[in-house]
Amino acid sequence: MSAAVNLALRATMKNALHPVPMCPVVHFEMPYRDRERAADFYRAAFGWQTQALGPDMGHYLLLTTSTTDAKPGAPAGAIDGGMFPLSPDMPADMQLPSVVIGVPELAAAMARVREAGGQVLGEPMPIPGVGDYVAFVDTEGNRLSMLQPTMQGEPPCAS
Repeated sequence: MSAAVNLALRATMKNALHPVPMCPVVHFEMPYRDRERAADFYRAAFGWQTQALGPDMGHYLLLTTSTTDAKPGAPAGAIDGGMFPLSPDMPADMQLPSVVIGVPELAAAMARVREAGGQVLGEPMPIPGVGDYVAFVDTEGNRLSMLQPTMQGEPPCAS
């Protein structure tokens, strides 16, 4: 029996005896170089609310991305995600954790990113059954992505 199969079997047996609760992702963090510039970018490009905290809170910048549940029927505040295999054929900077922002119209969001000082990386890529996707770099050098879903349901945010 391989080590990976043995490890998976032990984890399955442990979970059967002591179920592990499903713990949602409820927060993300990104670094900034210039707090006001970062706040301006996310307000202009995505309509987010920002709140600059003081030195007692480490000069943190709070970002409010939604005031309602973005996915009706999903647990409040939950962020779903996925993982992809590392590939030696892909650039290392394309294989880092990423924040994906849902947008109702990708072309309009790409224009807002550019107008707010960000850089769109390439052209939108269709993901079958999911939507159109494109990566971008914000004013602080963080690589993120945008997705215009094609899945049925409510749009990710109001236009």
